[in-house]
Amino acid sequence: MIEYQTEYRRSLDDPESFWREQANSVAWSKKPSLILSKDTNDNNVWFADGELNSCYLAVDQHIEKGRGEQPALVYDSPVTGSKVSYTFIELRDEVANLAGMLTNLGVAKGDRVIIYMPMIPQAAFAMLACARIGAIHSVVFGGFAAKELATRIDDATPKVVLAASCGIEFAAVIEYKPLIDEAIRLAEHEIEHCVVWQREQAEADLKNSWDKDWRLLLAHSGPADVVALRATDPLYILYTSGTTGKPKGVVRDNGGHAVALTYSMKAIYSIEAGEVFWAASDVGWVVGHSYIVYGPLFAGCTTILFEGKPVRTPDAGTFWRVIADHKVNVFFTAPTAFRAIRKEDPEAALLSQYDIKSLRTQFVAGERTDPSTYEWLVEILGIPVVDHWWQTETGWPIAGDPLGIEVFPTKAGSVCKPIPGFDVQILSESGDSLGANEQGDVTVKLPLPPGCLSTVWGDHQRYIDSYMSHYAGYYNTGDEGYIDADGYVFIMGRTDDVMNVAGHRLSTGQMEEVVASHPAVAECAVIAIEDIDKGQVPAGLVVMKDGVNIELGELRSDLVSMVRKDIGAFANFKQVVIVSRLPKTRSGKILRQVLRKVVDQKPYEMPATIDEPAILDEIAEAFVKAAIGKIGS
Repeated sequence: MIEYQTEYRRSLDDPESFWREQANSVAWSKKPSLILSKDTNDNNVWFADGELNSCYLAVDQHIEKGRGEQPALVYDSPVTGSKVSYTFIELRDEVANLAGMLTNLGVAKGDRVIIYMPMIPQAAFAMLACARIGAIHSVVFGGFAAKELATRIDDATPKVVLAASCGIEFAAVIEYKPLIDEAIRLAEHEIEHCVVWQREQAEADLKNSWDKDWRLLLAHSGPADVVALRATDPLYILYTSGTTGKPKGVVRDNGGHAVALTYSMKAIYSIEAGEVFWAASDVGWVVGHSYIVYGPLFAGCTTILFEGKPVRTPDAGTFWRVIADHKVNVFFTAPTAFRAIRKEDPEAALLSQYDIKSLRTQFVAGERTDPSTYEWLVEILGIPVVDHWWQTETGWPIAGDPLGIEVFPTKAGSVCKPIPGFDVQILSESGDSLGANEQGDVTVKLPLPPGCLSTVWGDHQRYIDSYMSHYAGYYNTGDEGYIDADGYVFIMGRTDDVMNVAGHRLSTGQMEEVVASHPAVAECAVIAIEDIDKGQVPAGLVVMKDGVNIELGELRSDLVSMVRKDIGAFANFKQVVIVSRLPKTRSGKILRQVLRKVVDQKPYEMPATIDEPAILDEIAEAFVKAAIGKIGS
């Protein structure tokens, strides 16, 4: 086994040679000779002259290798009582026919397709079908409201929307078609077709000229062959929240993505073809892209697509049941899921009902793992529990325990070591490199390894401004943290106004826009506050207009409904505090970072530019009185 330090140094000192070697693990239709180069925007580009197809890598190649009868995708849905397994041959047939359906609708290489679906097999089929013909998919989380979907339609300008008639949240059926119809009405871009997979829980009324029935179209479609794509051709667009209201469309290329994920399955997750990998997330998020669909299938693993929740579907033992039923070897989910399970079953009594001996490693990511939850998991599972850290933008882990290279002892609160390819540096605000245990901005020295974002869809300048402009020669993660004397990375939180609610990255700016639109609100700020169950939740600070008479309960109800309608229920906006004024700099900027620290009772320095320091005491008192946040508990 090559030890970590050797492999890590080689990846930084000679990235071309290192990634040429990793690229040899991928089945190219045209092998790249150009490993690292520059494009016309002076961006670093990986494998520019290579050609491949991500669907072929995920599906067809395994049939050619004799694994056609192996289960490729297993659908487990406790909310519908369904379990369906697809072999690689069956998956190939489903995907190829769906790709043929898209081709019949006029979808070709480079066209965009929005996928708005719950966790059902057709969502994965749709992603792979787009990849098969070179169409660029953009999966939108099924919990997003019509306005959010409309924003993404206007940005991605898709030819087709692929949708399901409904999703299921616990026992509630959520009809998707009214949301889609409203989004199409709100959007300026006109789609050509909306193709709907009818679910028996709620069939949609296909009344518009662009509405099509998925099954009927499929019945008249034949299979489509894979299309050879350049490594630099986009595979997908995935929108991520920024500090402003407009989401950023992260663009992932085909070649670098395939190489990086193939490498990660061995180097990080230490899993082989034929084994079972389960990421309990949603295809609407990056985890769903990287480690429900593409990563496990590239590696020839069986992947689990789970439609349910960690609790109430039917109980807090559902994760253990899935692991036992499908003999899961490696499991990956967000810490918030385990906090929910622990809350309902603190002694893990339900675990004893299931045989989970197949499980050898538990991975967690998506938000900071609190030491208490981490220690509970270690105690009840008796196997390695690995916290690791990455972002929508990177597409695969920046730091973690590289189990396929070398296994490191864990440290509570740490995401372990930087992964080969990621030159993680802690910088001061002035751009100086900081020493061991000194907290600052977490950055990655360029070049970023393969698989990371190549641009922001339709707005390359925004890519530069958001990620590359703060520190010359570095990608700015937007997180703050430190590296200790042993090289372990500690992520302490965001430096911007993006929050992480139960593993979902959300913009406070988006919520502020909604809150500010209420007729009684003169001014507002939305901040992320610590929450024992969800990691973070939003809290709204509201300054009322003079002469307005509205009770707090009514205002809160109004604002909760407005955020739910415009963003979605998963935003978890429930807490509102009325204040007389907001703390600002003399130039008028609201001091959100300081507000967060006050409410979470963390040490902070009084900013020299603050207009009136006394306001912070007023805010603290208001939160105490409202019994909200750490300060109010």
